[in-house]
Amino acid sequence: MKIRPEDIENAQMYGHLVSAVQPRPIAFASTVDEHGTVNLSPYSFFNVFSANPPVLIFSPVRRGRDNTIKDTLRNVQKTGEVVINIVNFDIVQQMSLSSTEYDTGVDEFVKSGLTAVPSDVVKPPRVAESPVQFECKVIDIKELGTEGGAGNLVICEVVCMHINDAILDENQSIDPFKIDTVARMGSNWYCRSKDAMFEVEKPSRNHGVGVDALPELARNSQVLTGNDLGKLGNIHKVPEADEVLAFAKAENLYHLSINDKHLKAQQLIANNSIAEAWKILLS
Repeated sequence: MKIRPEDIENAQMYGHLVSAVQPRPIAFASTVDEHGTVNLSPYSFFNVFSANPPVLIFSPVRRGRDNTIKDTLRNVQKTGEVVINIVNFDIVQQMSLSSTEYDTGVDEFVKSGLTAVPSDVVKPPRVAESPVQFECKVIDIKELGTEGGAGNLVICEVVCMHINDAILDENQSIDPFKIDTVARMGSNWYCRSKDAMFEVEKPSRNHGVGVDALPELARNSQVLTGNDLGKLGNIHKVPEADEVLAFAKAENLYHLSINDKHLKAQQLIANNSIAEAWKILLS
């Protein structure tokens, strides 16, 4: 399938975008209007974009059905303040309920049963049940279009951050299992981060030798996967010829077929014995 945006309806384009760009973190944004009326609404067009200064950006999209804007956008335009609350599994259903299109002036804190607590620096309240809350001043709002479906980038500088002690590890860092965040997928689907996490070792500081350093038979293997090749390429030094020879003799590798060597190497890779896997592939 190949798509040019001008050839399909906005709703279809939106569906493809949110189903492909996933999972997306959720900005649970609490704001107030100029009279102090509270609004609470989630946005999955959201991420962190800077650490110094600390900057978060989320995007309330113009409604596709009537091209109106949401109370959140109207409020940040008028007050320049927002609290971005992180959503975890414990509050995902309440967060979803708060996304209901209630009339302007209806307090989503009350409707969702979540607890509003005062912020330290800005006027909008924080969600007490949220594991992390960012009090923010709005730096800028970038309008991306004027038609239904157009986003509005709300660029926010964090002026105060609140972290629930219960999600910290022994080093006072946020434990990814304890925070238990959720993320938005396409349609009605979400994912729970702690059930989906896996670890990928960072590239070698000494520079990995790269997949191109592998023998051609290994690079074109019908057994080794792309992930296997990536792990092999992250080693910073290819084993020397004498190491390979000694290993091959010790393991009696010479009688093995290419396919069997690759299967044995794959088992070693799975056990994180990368150097030994290299020796097999070079033998």
